[in-house]
Amino acid sequence: MKNKASFVPQEGEVRSSRCPDNSAFKQQKLPAWKPQLTIANVLSSFFLTGTFCLTVGVCLILSTNSIGEIQGEVFMYYGLQNFYENHRRYMISRSDAQFLGRKFSLYYEISYCAPFTTYRNGTPMAPCGAIANSMFNDIVDLFYSLNSSVIQVPLLKTGNSWWTDKNVKFRNPKSYSLSPAFAGTASPPYWQKPVYLLDEEDERSNRYVNDYFIIWMQVSAFATLRNLYRRRSPLYAFERFLNFRVSRFKGRKHVILSTVVRSGGSNPFLGIAYVVSGTPPSLWHGELLSIENSTRKCQLNFQKVNTASCE
Repeated sequence: MKNKASFVPQEGEVRSSRCPDNSAFKQQKLPAWKPQLTIANVLSSFFLTGTFCLTVGVCLILSTNSIGEIQGEVFMYYGLQNFYENHRRYMISRSDAQFLGRKFSLYYEISYCAPFTTYRNGTPMAPCGAIANSMFNDIVDLFYSLNSSVIQVPLLKTGNSWWTDKNVKFRNPKSYSLSPAFAGTASPPYWQKPVYLLDEEDERSNRYVNDYFIIWMQVSAFATLRNLYRRRSPLYAFERFLNFRVSRFKGRKHVILSTVVRSGGSNPFLGIAYVVSGTPPSLWHGELLSIENSTRKCQLNFQKVNTASCE
């Protein structure tokens, strides 16, 4: 055992220290700012927050309620109920790398697509994943009556997706022909045709850049969803070819004709959320303001009583 005298520093020797450097950072003396919560600051913040949220919420609700009469360009949607796209295993079952059109990704970057990755013989699926496999495949044709005759309305199936989705997130493999680009792959089990035949009439809307496919790959956060199907106008009758089964998950499906406003389609959730967020600050502002006024009145009365007693 060492002698205690051995720990005493000798003459000319610098004693080691475990203390941190004498800097503002290590000594926790950095300059800081602490807000002063005065009654004026608190009332102003509550008032501004409540007014902003209530104003935006009321405007959104009014704009949503204004969607009614069909005027101008019409947007046709398809809807599903009780179809839970927000299930975690369903949402992650996709390969964004495969949608970029890289040849390597078609065959190898599909591990996230489980359980729809490859067939038993090892053939990879393109596109892979549960989302792509369950793509809505009903066909809806639109007709209008004119002089006792039924005429089919041409529907626009292109230009329905965002530019960034079609040019950045989704790209086709670089190939001048259709099928060779997807050679060695197979379509998902529930698909009736391969991905390179989604739109044989328009090459700009075929394969991974198909508007219908891009819109379906944008999953919904709720069990009831609406996706854009086609665009067109006047008086209509429907003819449907039913392919997508909803009886398996005890759901319902429907077709919606709707117009849109600046805030989007008919979706009152955002407006209600703003109103709900703005109501508590407004109530707190009113309550604090009443408390402040009553406190001031009490102080004034107390001062008057003291002045009268002194006289």
